[in-house]
Amino acid sequence: MQSVSEIAAGIVAREGGYVNDPDDPGGATNHGVTIGTMRRLGLDLDGDGAVTTADVRRLTQTQATEIFVEHYFRRPRIAELPSVLQASVFDMYVNAGANAVRILQRLLNDMRIAIDVDGAIGPQTIAASHTAADAAPDHLADAYGIARRNYYYALADGRVASRKYARRRDGGKGGWITRAEEFIAPRYHLSDAEHRERTAGWA
Repeated sequence: MQSVSEIAAGIVAREGGYVNDPDDPGGATNHGVTIGTMRRLGLDLDGDGAVTTADVRRLTQTQATEIFVEHYFRRPRIAELPSVLQASVFDMYVNAGANAVRILQRLLNDMRIAIDVDGAIGPQTIAASHTAADAAPDHLADAYGIARRNYYYALADGRVASRKYARRRDGGKGGWITRAEEFIAPRYHLSDAEHRERTAGWA
């Protein structure tokens, strides 16, 4: 089993370097850390009294890993979820914040474990996720990954500017979909034809 630091390092590697895509609501990002997160944490790396894109560019992979472990794993209490869920929920939390938890909470409700969908990991969600893991230890991680993939598709259905993250220009799977499928067993991956059928209605 990977350590949390190894999982975080993998997230940093997937996120890549500095990007400032106008279609990304998160704004300037480096190694997956957004300018909004850096402002919230007061990371004025050049000491000029303001957190700007210049500070985002200065962020190192080591700093990003430390931020993820502390603020996207420990503090949200992902460490208290079943081990089979931790890597995927952690990766999704970096990518989508509290929506990562809402996806899990909706999945648990679909499994007839009734809990509130509030985007926060508390005693109720922790207990429910362990109940689900005990009931379906070989399937829960796949079920979460599939729910995560469905979330990405639905997001792109509703926001044209986001479709480039789910579907490449050549029609193949975009980064969102391949990222979700890294946490899904290969037998549950969509074929290229299935992906193209799912996205056929997009302009």
